[in-house]
Amino acid sequence: MTNPLLAGVRILDLTRLLPGPHATQLLAQLGAEVIKIEDPDGGDYARELSPALFEQVNRGKASVTLDLRSADDVAAFKRLVADADVVIESFRPGVMDRLGCGYETLKAINPKLVYAALTGYGQSGPLAAAAGHDLNYLSLAGVLDQTGNAGAAPAMSNVQIADLAGGALTCAVGLLAAVIGARNSGEGTFVDAAMLDGSLALLPVAMATRQQFGHTQPRGADTLTGALPNYRVYKCRDGRYLAVGALEPKFFARLLDRLNPIRGNRSPKPAGHPEKQAGQKGRRAGTMSTWADRLNAALADPRRARRLTQPVHWGLAALFRTRSRDAWVNLLTDTDACTTPVLTLEEALAHPQVQARGMQQGGALGCPLRFDGHARQGLSPSPGLGADNERFL
Repeated sequence: MTNPLLAGVRILDLTRLLPGPHATQLLAQLGAEVIKIEDPDGGDYARELSPALFEQVNRGKASVTLDLRSADDVAAFKRLVADADVVIESFRPGVMDRLGCGYETLKAINPKLVYAALTGYGQSGPLAAAAGHDLNYLSLAGVLDQTGNAGAAPAMSNVQIADLAGGALTCAVGLLAAVIGARNSGEGTFVDAAMLDGSLALLPVAMATRQQFGHTQPRGADTLTGALPNYRVYKCRDGRYLAVGALEPKFFARLLDRLNPIRGNRSPKPAGHPEKQAGQKGRRAGTMSTWADRLNAALADPRRARRLTQPVHWGLAALFRTRSRDAWVNLLTDTDACTTPVLTLEEALAHPQVQARGMQQGGALGCPLRFDGHARQGLSPSPGLGADNERFL
């Protein structure tokens, strides 16, 4: 690939903080020219609130300062719009109209313009003008209810799912589709991207459960959140964790083949396991030779999955507590049984697979896409406030 795929695409980025800047940085990694439009009085809030975060999501961009409450600066902004392919903003609905820079006004200047509005709740509905953040969108979408362990409070991930997946990535896809449409038809469009909607769109598994049973499963009790012993996270002797994702029977069979000589097909009691205190005293995990049978029965009858597989979970939990995480990794690495260590970020960045893919570039993360087998080159550092005024104004 000689030229970046989005070479020649100019994006005027009025977004701030995390979702919008993450979306436009991904587009910059794909070759788009991103001009960050910032208020002269401090610019993007992230510059002050979290300079390190600002650097993580604003590399490869230019910065121009414009006060859109000033008639002269609005005129300068409109001149930039005339040659732009995309305007993206994250204000509450109506703000850009009040500034004299709404979609209809800008479309009259540039009929091919794609205008993307990335907001929490979208441009319509009773919450359209409401404030919110990632946690709020996840809670309203039902995502938070599905996140965490059985019987525990909803878990707060340090991955901002609504901001990044429901918002940034969803908006980027819609924006690119609109750019292609504009080039084919000569007409731009308004892209309404809501982080609430995007978060709901991440729930096909929970929706499938609802469709099948008439309701979602409690937190930590659906097929991929803890109901199956072959798709769980297990604590090891050293307090570290091992992820077991042997979902298909063939992978689970490979795991059992490797574990069987260690356990010796014994049937230990789940001593010390939390379920023992829940009225399960004396219950045995069953021999390993029966585990695959129990799992197959559970897959055939999901309503009985937890009861059928609880002894298997006990047995695996007891077994994994006998060795350290790294000891299990060494033992299981070549089994192709879908087992991986739960790593810290530092460990992940040092992992040979991550390094081979070039996902760390200096102190930042690289582009997660490759084209024709090649990774995109690293981006320039984030711009100083107004660093490109002379170039573009």
